[in-house]
Amino acid sequence: MKYFYRRPRWSWMGIFVPLLGVLSFAGVVAWSSARAALPIGSTAPMFVAQASLAGKEFSFRLADALRKGPVVVYFYPAAFTRGCTIEAHDFAEAMDSYHQLGASVIGVSMDDIATLDRFSVSECHGKFPVASDPGGKIAQSYDSRMPVVHYASRTSYVIAPDGRIIFAYSALSPDEHVRRTLDAIRGWRAEQAGATKAAIQGTQPAP
Repeated sequence: MKYFYRRPRWSWMGIFVPLLGVLSFAGVVAWSSARAALPIGSTAPMFVAQASLAGKEFSFRLADALRKGPVVVYFYPAAFTRGCTIEAHDFAEAMDSYHQLGASVIGVSMDDIATLDRFSVSECHGKFPVASDPGGKIAQSYDSRMPVVHYASRTSYVIAPDGRIIFAYSALSPDEHVRRTLDAIRGWRAEQAGATKAAIQGTQPAP
């Protein structure tokens, strides 16, 4: 008995369905990155999360970090993806600049803590911590969770020590997040210095 091999034929459905899935996911990502984040001036939701710094796990408390100065809370879709790796490298390289401004950084994703243990070493270079938000509750509270898919959008916030959001930026590209958050902190520092100077001058007796 002879057996004949029939070459599988391409079908429009076989091409269209996967393509539709890819385009739908891309649309969700683009929409999530373009949508408005929490408004500037609003109070940032406090949170506690399991985090990793240089592979060492600890409990991160936003309230504690804010006692030391402004905090950049940046959400990213997934560890070890191309854009998130680039962003982690950018933040790691800029940490001296953040520290000079008295600020700190925490990255937040929906990855599990074991993944972030590795990511904090290989891509964050042990320069700043990354927190695990497996259920997406933190991302949801910051209006930074994508619909349908299990990822956070790429959104960066700058939070002042009093808990106010002073800057928010959402963009799929990782390129501008570091520069824009640093500029926001510098602007806030300048305003604080100006307010302090004005207060001192206001208490001095007129000549």
